[in-house]
Amino acid sequence: MSERKLLTGNEAVARGAWEAGLLFASAYPGTPSTEILENLALYKEDLYCEWAPNEKVALEATIGASMAGVRSLAAMKHVGVNVAADPLFTFSYTGVNGGCVLISADDPGMHSSQNEQDNRNYAVAAHIPMLEPADSGEAKAFTALAFELSETYDCPVLLRLTTRICHSKSIVTLGARGAAPVIPYKRNIEKYVATPANAKHMRARVAAREAALAAYANSAPINTAEYNGRKIGVVSAGVAYQYARDAFGEEASYLKLGITYPLPIERVRAFAAEVETLYVVEELDPYMERQLKAAGIACIGKERIPEAGELDADILRKSVFGIAPKTLRADTPAVPRPPSLCAGCPHRGLFYVLSKKKNIMITGDIGCYTLASAPPLSAMDSCFCMGGGVSAGHGAAAAFKRVGAPQKVVAVIGDSTFFHSGVTSLMNAVYNKGDSVSVILDNRTTGMTGHQENPGTGRTLMGDETAEVDIPALCKAIGVKGQNIYIVNPLLLAETEAAVDDALAKDEPTVIIARWPCILKRFSAADRAEFDLSSKRCVIDPALCVKCGQCVKTGCPAICAGEAISIDEASCTGCELCRQLCKFGAIALRAAGGEA
Repeated sequence: MSERKLLTGNEAVARGAWEAGLLFASAYPGTPSTEILENLALYKEDLYCEWAPNEKVALEATIGASMAGVRSLAAMKHVGVNVAADPLFTFSYTGVNGGCVLISADDPGMHSSQNEQDNRNYAVAAHIPMLEPADSGEAKAFTALAFELSETYDCPVLLRLTTRICHSKSIVTLGARGAAPVIPYKRNIEKYVATPANAKHMRARVAAREAALAAYANSAPINTAEYNGRKIGVVSAGVAYQYARDAFGEEASYLKLGITYPLPIERVRAFAAEVETLYVVEELDPYMERQLKAAGIACIGKERIPEAGELDADILRKSVFGIAPKTLRADTPAVPRPPSLCAGCPHRGLFYVLSKKKNIMITGDIGCYTLASAPPLSAMDSCFCMGGGVSAGHGAAAAFKRVGAPQKVVAVIGDSTFFHSGVTSLMNAVYNKGDSVSVILDNRTTGMTGHQENPGTGRTLMGDETAEVDIPALCKAIGVKGQNIYIVNPLLLAETEAAVDDALAKDEPTVIIARWPCILKRFSAADRAEFDLSSKRCVIDPALCVKCGQCVKTGCPAICAGEAISIDEASCTGCELCRQLCKFGAIALRAAGGEA
């Protein structure tokens, strides 16, 4: 009897790829896709997997592995596909050798993202087939099918997931690892060298491929119809099908699509002919609805169903049937607890210093440090995309200088994000003789997505020791002068402030590297050798505390302000920021569990 297991969608994708004979995988960590590569690393005896510095590099490496003749996979969150779009569109033209799958994990509702773009549109724009699983079992099965389709139709395949599919669990039937053949590499300049002359022929092949895929989509067994009552029919795909099933119930009929590009128009047309009223249930854009209406298929979609945000069964019941969910009111009011930097976070000291500066713009980046934009620190003025803080900072500084405005600019970026796309941004600032201050928050890990390794940690995804990027040396190689590179412990306020003041006073590119490990990471031997990570706690002497609130202004969640100010011993890490700010000597430091 086959083994059955409860898996998340991400775990199921990893399992499906392993069973399909995957040999190469690359990714940049990004919620909700991160766990795909982390689970593939469990099969490292059978395959190779890696963290790449960014999604473009991940896909390019995956393309190379496909050319070499093995099954390969790249995984990323939805905004990562923006970074990888350059090679993706041309790869669609050239086609594959070994099967290649690109996973886009979209984030409706923006649980951990700066936008909720609908990456189904990438399949249309790049002319590549797209599969959408509705649960973990399909996530595993569709991953294997994606490799088969890739090799059959000579193209990369987009496997589109969403947060709920990635992180929810369902039963999966496990299988054995298959032996996917390694396809010998043969030099083929006309196929893989995308010069204009070659690309014109490639484009014609893409059109022929799409026609063949459209025929396949209309007969694909992963598109399944369930006929119940004929009054209402629902066309859906992915997790939206699960919501529709709950909301419309047993009386409706359903066409659940597994392949959504090319959209199987004739399959939908036949289904629509069997029902009186057809609804299209999909999250975000009216992607399917537009195509159905353009094909003359009458349907109801976004005129009833919200176009923005994540769906659920209650939202569908209310928007389609006007049935509001029953709710219970709590007797005690909820106490809001906005997200904040963790107690002991090394970023807090740096942002506290920046929050006190006048006439500065602070351009930020994607990372847990974006939380510094919230009160009480309120020390970040922008956040657009990975690496964008340094580029935007340079542009703002140049503009301020041009118009004679007094503002200086500080750009803040994490170490992993610096490796992702901040290096070229800093290179631009140096090359164009900017005067912005770039702060690299080197917390020795990729913090926001769960402490993955990166080129600055000295270890790979598969656990091997490797070269560690020397950030100061890299900045110097880009052209930052040695005297303009500062390395500080951000938990030491005086040291950090002195570096910030010195950098702001200069009229040329400067870099401050705030170096201290994330308080939540598993400390390595190298961390313990370099940093004092002994267990400490801060305590407040109520007899000396005058309740001035200076310590509260750090935003540390371990500090409790009420009738008296206290420090939660279970949360405090002894970072001493509060102690440095207390002018009355009311805060003492002690070893955890020891005397002050």
